[in-house]
Amino acid sequence: MALRLSRLGFGAAPIAGLYTAVDEDTAAATVDAAWDAGVRYFDTAPHYGLGVSERRLGAALAHRPRAEYVVSTKAGRLLVPDERGGTDDEGSFAVAATHRRVWDLSRDGIRRSLDDSLTRLGLDRVDVLYLHDPEDRMDEAMATAVPALAELRDEGAVTAVGAGSKDAAALARLVRGGGLDVVMVAGRYTLLEQPALTELFPACTAAGTVVVAAGIYNSGLLAAPDPDPGSTYEYGAVPPAVLARARDLATVCAEHDAVLPQAALQFPLRHPLVRSAVVGMRSPAEVRQNAAWLDAPGAPGLWAALEARGLTPAEEGAAAAP
Repeated sequence: MALRLSRLGFGAAPIAGLYTAVDEDTAAATVDAAWDAGVRYFDTAPHYGLGVSERRLGAALAHRPRAEYVVSTKAGRLLVPDERGGTDDEGSFAVAATHRRVWDLSRDGIRRSLDDSLTRLGLDRVDVLYLHDPEDRMDEAMATAVPALAELRDEGAVTAVGAGSKDAAALARLVRGGGLDVVMVAGRYTLLEQPALTELFPACTAAGTVVVAAGIYNSGLLAAPDPDPGSTYEYGAVPPAVLARARDLATVCAEHDAVLPQAALQFPLRHPLVRSAVVGMRSPAEVRQNAAWLDAPGAPGLWAALEARGLTPAEEGAAAAP
C-alpha cells in the first residue's frame, strides 16, 4: 500500500465530544498539536459525533499542504436528518442529535457515504476508506460493500480501501475474501490481549494487507500508569481478571523504568504488520503525552520480561523496541 502513515495516528472521535463535550477551539488546537508532534495520519468517521468529527478535522487541516497528510474515513452508516432533538446518547457523543445513523452497505450507500464525508471534510478525496464495523452484516459486506469500495479505488476516488472493527475474526474473513489494502483492528492487538494473532495477522500476511492498530489502550484501561477498578474496558466496567492482568503488566513496566501507557503505545508497533497506532486524543496535552510515550527510550529487558512471565506472546519478527 503506497501510503505514508505516521507511526502515531490521530483518532478524531474525541474531538467530536466522545463522552465529554469538546469546544471547537480545543478541537482545532488538538489537531494543530498533533501536526506539530509529527502526526500525519488522521482518522475519522461519519459516526463520530454525527459528522462533527469530519467537519472539525477538515477545518483544522484546511491550511495544511494536502500532499503531506493522510486522511481516512469510514462508510457503512449514512447520516439522515432527524428532528427528535436532544443529544446523541445512542452514540455516546456530547453533540446535538441533528441526525440519526442508518446502515447502508449497498453500492449506492457506500458511494453516497463517501460523497457526504468529502463535503463535511471539505476535501476532494480521502486516502483510505474503511468499511465501519461490518461484523454483524458480513454477508452484505462481502457481497456489496467490499466490491463497492474496490470500485471506488479502481476509479481513483480513494487510494486504498479497508475495514475497521474490534472483531478480529470478521476482519480475517474479509481479508481472505480479497480486495482490502488495510485493516484497522480495534482493541484486539494490544499489550493486554492479542487475539488478532490467531487468524487476522496470518490472513494479512498472506494477502499483503497492512494493519493499523486502534483501541490500543483497551478503551482506557491501559491509559494510566496504575489501573484501578474505576477504569474502563470495552467501554464498560473492568472484569476482575482483566484488571489483575493489567496490574501485572503495570508492575513489570515499573520494574523496568517504564509506565504502562508507554508500553501499551509502543507494543503494537513492534509487529512488522502494524504500520500505525491510532490514538483518540481530545486535547493538546493528550497529544503531547502520547507523542512523548511513543518517543520514550526503550526500557531494557521489558519486552523479554513480559514474554517470560507469560503476559505477552513471543513475537516472531518483532521489531527492536523504540
